[in-house]
Amino acid sequence: MTEETYLYRRIAEAVRRQISQGDLKPGDRLPSVRAMMTRWNCTIGTVQHAYQELAAQGLVTSRAGQGTRVVGKLTEMNGTPLRRAALIHRAEAFLLEVLTAGHSPAEVEDAIRQALDRWRSVAQQPTAPSGKTLRFTGSHDLAVTWLATHFAEIVPDYTLELSFTGSLGGLIALVEGKADLAGCHLWDEETDEYNTPFVQRLLPGRRVALVTLAHRRMGLIVPPGNPFSLKTLDDLARFKLRFVNRQPGSGTRVWLNAQLRRLGVDTHAIQGYTLEKLTHTDVARAIAEGQADVGLGLEGATQPYGLGFIPLMQERYDLVIPAEVVELPPVQALLTWLGQPQAQAAFAPYTGYETSPTGQLTWVS
Repeated sequence: MTEETYLYRRIAEAVRRQISQGDLKPGDRLPSVRAMMTRWNCTIGTVQHAYQELAAQGLVTSRAGQGTRVVGKLTEMNGTPLRRAALIHRAEAFLLEVLTAGHSPAEVEDAIRQALDRWRSVAQQPTAPSGKTLRFTGSHDLAVTWLATHFAEIVPDYTLELSFTGSLGGLIALVEGKADLAGCHLWDEETDEYNTPFVQRLLPGRRVALVTLAHRRMGLIVPPGNPFSLKTLDDLARFKLRFVNRQPGSGTRVWLNAQLRRLGVDTHAIQGYTLEKLTHTDVARAIAEGQADVGLGLEGATQPYGLGFIPLMQERYDLVIPAEVVELPPVQALLTWLGQPQAQAAFAPYTGYETSPTGQLTWVS
């Protein structure tokens, strides 16, 4: 970032602040470019750049012979341009700080997505604004979070409203009519099959689509370098380490319990078995912050924190969608996109994600 880039943003923010505080009212004329040059000790181009940004955000307008003025209809718009401009400025200020510190744009985007995951898990309530929405409830997934962030690009005029409640919670929300689609990765111990047996039990007689989002690698999340030399689930009890678990009803917890029964491991022997987190991101964060020594989760969740990973299995993650919902135009648009190469390309960067099955649809009835 050059000094000129930083300065023009400071000028634009100073003007935005004057507008928000009422010091500059609709129709008021901004200081001339030359006056701002003197005030800020900068070039003509720096001031012009600042005014152009304000104009692009709908806050000011320029006309030959009349100078640059605050837009006349700002009050009638209920502050929407100003509110959006202020948000963009705060985001740009954050970007300036972290990019200057040496982080890449990809790292920043991933960090923001992780932070949104954590906020949603804490809030546990719909996060989408009013308007056209599809309601998602179910298991936490990194690709689902990506979808929510980019949903308007895939399905114009719609948002994807997320609530991470675990796989069973998602299916129950479908039963109760509280969700349009659910995220599920429930492994059935009797049939060695994912999702279908649970859908048949909880939604009997209903025609339901299972749309594969990805196959995901699951395993033990450990500190960098695997300092305890962990290899299998047996080690959880043997080494008396602090474990961090997922909540009851999550697909991860269902699989873990089945494997511990098979191994003959008593859950009471696992320190921290009752320490529960709502997302894979929360599990990774707990280990990165030293709250726990090991957890079970997605390999993709380890990437932002630089953690170690011991793979144990690969699972299938599906979107579960009742037949009547499948026919809705926004869902059709989503399914079309999931069947195209750009969907695989969007999810492929997540470590441990196999995207060749992305978009595959099977029916359960």
